[in-house]
Amino acid sequence: MINITFPDGNVRQYEAGVTAMDIAKSISHGLAKKVLSAKVNGDVWDATRPISSDATVQLLTWDDKDGKATFWHSSAHLMAEALEALYPGVKFGTGPATDGGFYYDVDPGQHTISSDDFPKIEQKMLELARHKNTFDRKDISLDEAVRFFEEKGDEYKLELLEKRRAEQADITLYQQGGFIDLCRGPHVPDTSYIKAIKITKVAGAYWQGDENRQQMTRVYGITFPKQKELAEYEKMMEEARQRDHRKLGAELELFMFSDRVGQGLPMWLPKGNQLRDRLMNFLRVEQEKRGYQLVTTPHIGKKDLYITSGHWAKYGEDSFHPITTPKEGEEFLLKPMNCPHHCEIYGHRPHSYKELPLRIAEFGTVYRYEQSGELHGLSRVRGFTQDDAHIFCMPEQLKEEFLSVLDLTKTVLARMGFENFTAQISLRDPDNPDKYIGSDENWRNAEQAIIEATKEAGLTTVTELGEAAFYGPKLDFMVKDALGRSWQLGTIQVDYNLPERFGLEYIGADNQPHRPVMIHRAPFGSMERFISILIEHTGGKFPLWLAPEQFAILPISDRFNDYAKGVQQQLAELDIRGFVDERGEKVGRKIRDAEVRKVPFMLIVGEQEMEGQQVAVRKQGEGDLGAMSVPEFASFFKAQL
Repeated sequence: MINITFPDGNVRQYEAGVTAMDIAKSISHGLAKKVLSAKVNGDVWDATRPISSDATVQLLTWDDKDGKATFWHSSAHLMAEALEALYPGVKFGTGPATDGGFYYDVDPGQHTISSDDFPKIEQKMLELARHKNTFDRKDISLDEAVRFFEEKGDEYKLELLEKRRAEQADITLYQQGGFIDLCRGPHVPDTSYIKAIKITKVAGAYWQGDENRQQMTRVYGITFPKQKELAEYEKMMEEARQRDHRKLGAELELFMFSDRVGQGLPMWLPKGNQLRDRLMNFLRVEQEKRGYQLVTTPHIGKKDLYITSGHWAKYGEDSFHPITTPKEGEEFLLKPMNCPHHCEIYGHRPHSYKELPLRIAEFGTVYRYEQSGELHGLSRVRGFTQDDAHIFCMPEQLKEEFLSVLDLTKTVLARMGFENFTAQISLRDPDNPDKYIGSDENWRNAEQAIIEATKEAGLTTVTELGEAAFYGPKLDFMVKDALGRSWQLGTIQVDYNLPERFGLEYIGADNQPHRPVMIHRAPFGSMERFISILIEHTGGKFPLWLAPEQFAILPISDRFNDYAKGVQQQLAELDIRGFVDERGEKVGRKIRDAEVRKVPFMLIVGEQEMEGQQVAVRKQGEGDLGAMSVPEFASFFKAQL
């Protein structure tokens, strides 16, 4: 007999070789129908895989993140089986689950896969799913796996196997029906769990993300255990299309891109720049209340700076843009992050413990070379501005400073309407220590500081192993938008390592040198990505205090343009921003256009309004609010902020 410990601490005994599905059935058959996989001693396993020794077990369903990932990874295999049936000779790269479904990178050979093929792929997948084929796991030797894929003629799988050889990793194959794939798993018990299917997109993708390698076809999809959930998803996706920040950004004249300037390099138009400035001004005020000092650093840095910080060794040519200079042997790089510059600012003169904590902040523009296929509007760009700050403090000040940053981040998210968030503690992957810099002691101290601070703040948290930055653990804020989609916004990182690499010190009360601790912090993350999420969250209908145009004055004819301009001037003096629509259009057209532009208030002026020194007020999406004097409207407006 073996002991199985459940998440609530309850322990039950079962015979060795019991599966998670057996355990679920022993609890209730209703539960067993929902189980997709299980977490066994922290690793996700097939629900049908035997457990031979004492273990902690968590049963995973569609409601669990890992359960969905299992479902979608199994769906990627089902799609691969369908593609192999529809396109003989197709070869396969990798097919992972994603946060919103799955994809498979394939080499279709002489075939072409386009959106016209989506219905037949979906139909074939449904046909195969109804066969109720089990996902059977088989442990084999590396040489056996190589022979199998040599016979099949799939060079992509053979390349993956060579990597496994170097890692000396275990090799497993999974088979459902007649389809066999190289895979670590896990999978759902059988294909019949997959009942609703949607192929969503096809795109090009370089093999292993290398622009010099073969371009493959990436086929995306999403599946559900019920048809009703697919219908809800399709409805949400239609709403998402209407809220797409690229579409609304163009309609509202917020930002643009130019091929002559370069891919992934956004340019802010006047209205977008107003929005951006108001966000930055809001954060400037909040930072000043908390003792931050603003700095400005160059857009470039010598390569040696990033060698010292460790960023060059970690990211190297994948992220850095080199700059050519007239001097031979001189190497500069476009700045990909602000922290090394801020370390240099701290280190430029001696510091006493009495000066700490030192909080320096910058809206710093940085540049990273993203692959062209990964660029997406404002949410994935090559040039972006971070609301970056770095706090240098004594170790004994760390918790208090972390709690202060936590309060600032919560204040920012609340002001933007993101009340619904999850705090994610991102720690090292204990199985891959080579991914990180710094001593184990520094990492233990940093991780413990985050865990203790979040407990003291009463935050509900989730913990993710392997999601830490390479120099320290972090706390990420995962917010939900109006459509229920989850986004990572805002991050706080604790770092003992960069101060060590840069040799930063302060003189303590004992008159001896000590090493400060560094907190990295960015409540918005990047202005570009944050604004892309804000546009989609609000559908372009920004909070009144943020709206680039807070009112539009609509004269019913040219005769009232001068009166309209006078009203505009009065409101401008009260810091209420808007414009006069002087076009020779009928007022009905002007109202419709202002509604489309999401202008919060429309002020209509004609003979009656001019004589009474009033404006007829309409609210976007709500209609007529009646006539008001300009001071009355200003008071009403201020009350809405």
